[in-house]
Amino acid sequence: MPSMRNVLEIQMTNTLTPDLAPAAVATILEAQLREEGALLSGHFKLSSGLHSDTYVQCARFLRKPDLAAPAMAVLASRLREAGLVPDVVVGPAMGGVVVSYELARQLGVPSLFTERDANGEMILRRGFTLTPGERVVIAEDVVTTGKSTLEVARVLSEMGVEVLAVASLIDRTNGAAQLPFPNFALLPVQAAVFAADAVPERLAGIPAVKPGSRPDAQ
Repeated sequence: MPSMRNVLEIQMTNTLTPDLAPAAVATILEAQLREEGALLSGHFKLSSGLHSDTYVQCARFLRKPDLAAPAMAVLASRLREAGLVPDVVVGPAMGGVVVSYELARQLGVPSLFTERDANGEMILRRGFTLTPGERVVIAEDVVTTGKSTLEVARVLSEMGVEVLAVASLIDRTNGAAQLPFPNFALLPVQAAVFAADAVPERLAGIPAVKPGSRPDAQ
């Protein structure tokens, strides 16, 4: 429950700023995401084949620089306050590319991105290089299970780079992701996930929608 001060902050502004309390930031960001169709509630079939009551498509939010820039300014401020200013920000393609770029711009450091090769392995390519000992923050649009974050971290660790933290717009695990470094997210979301044969009655009567950008898992 937001405090009276948080309620007043939310009522006075619909723009994210670093001086807002975390609860106010979360409330404003959630409203912005829903308005842009980036955070949906209903019955969704995920690319993994699982079903969920929540779907996140941050690209619809990140397409607007006037929304993305203030959100990344808040993340950058939190990293500075924690003493975790990196030498480079790295995000996994595709979702982390815009987040990485804007967060890096706010921090005044370069932005790189990893991507998958023909075998599906996460790699750093396009002539991107990192120097052993450099400090890196991983940038994500959404932390769903932490799997892609850990894949990026593995690539970086193999290059002798220190991973300081992961920073994201949304943590879909609501803080439950098991990561070996700090997890900074502007909006924790508790998203229920179900096997196809275990969908609860409250969702079973609603036709499942598949809004994702990837084909179903085989």
